[in-house]
Amino acid sequence: MKYIVPHTRWLKRSLTGVLASALLLGCFHLTGKVDAEPAAPDPNQAAKSLDQLSRTEILKSRKALYAKISKATNIPWYRIAAIDQYERTLTKAHPKDRKHPERLTGILITEPAWSGVFNPELNDHNPRSISIFNGYGRDGSGDGRADPDNDLDVLYSMATYLQGYGKSQEDFNIAMWEYYHNSRSVQRIEQFSKLYEKFGTLDLSGHAFPLPIGSSYSYRSTWGSGRSWGGYRIHEGTDIFANYGVPVRSTCYGVVELKGWNPFGGWRIGIRDLDNHYHYYAHLQGFEKSIKQGDIVTPGQTIGWVGSSGYGKPGTQGKFPPHLHYGIYRDSGLVEWSFDPYPSLRHWEMEERKALKQKKGSS
Repeated sequence: MKYIVPHTRWLKRSLTGVLASALLLGCFHLTGKVDAEPAAPDPNQAAKSLDQLSRTEILKSRKALYAKISKATNIPWYRIAAIDQYERTLTKAHPKDRKHPERLTGILITEPAWSGVFNPELNDHNPRSISIFNGYGRDGSGDGRADPDNDLDVLYSMATYLQGYGKSQEDFNIAMWEYYHNSRSVQRIEQFSKLYEKFGTLDLSGHAFPLPIGSSYSYRSTWGSGRSWGGYRIHEGTDIFANYGVPVRSTCYGVVELKGWNPFGGWRIGIRDLDNHYHYYAHLQGFEKSIKQGDIVTPGQTIGWVGSSGYGKPGTQGKFPPHLHYGIYRDSGLVEWSFDPYPSLRHWEMEERKALKQKKGSS
């Protein structure tokens, strides 16, 4: 019988850490072996090398690493990427968990899960004895060690774990449930996997302002101000005032997580992106009819229209001037909290205006 350790989080691989292993350990063969025993890695040299790479080069190298592990284990690359990205978002939500502050994200490892709960050698790196004690650790780099601080070993170990459950989406979800024991984690990873599979790339960071730049609108920072309807509460977003019927657009690449009526937000829609941010659009006049829960959306895609719905039972309208309430929430793995979206809105607005100006100048 397979021993499952609940709430383990030893797979916390940062973008920097994964690429560092790829640079230092060389070509990862399909057998999980390298041509020769690698020299001891120099973390300072790895960080220096990464600093000299562009974001595009880093993502390209990560994608290549996922593809090699996928070919070695028959686990789709986008599922490996989704787990890796989810773990990275958790570390960003909990910066105190960082074991290596100099890296882009931190690592939190439960050693008993890696080496085996009943293994008398807590820091065992021997793949054979780890296997005897049903530990997760595997040797993916081919150096004869199963090292939880080696990115290739960690990613290969997760792929090997997934092999034991089957190839279907349901099998994958079961594997994630038994690993995290958290339905939110399963949902997030499934969403991330869906995005990576759809677009075939890791570079899905583009954004758009939620209203067309050419339309008439106004907004200012209103996050944290008081609200009284339904009991005292703070304003968890930014209000963008515009006329009825102005298109509301997705600000990101994401998956539609919720759609429908909310007594406070009226007709509202929620979209989850790859940074584990929940983008909340409220007080809509209506939805784009083709948009359904679970659909993938892209930056600038119309999802609804500005209205004044909310503050009552379904269909309540006109209790305030028409506007879009836009909020962003971060998921910590167990709870979500809002943060001020105003700086992001200003940045996206300026970037889109700049792009439109450049396009107009070149035409």
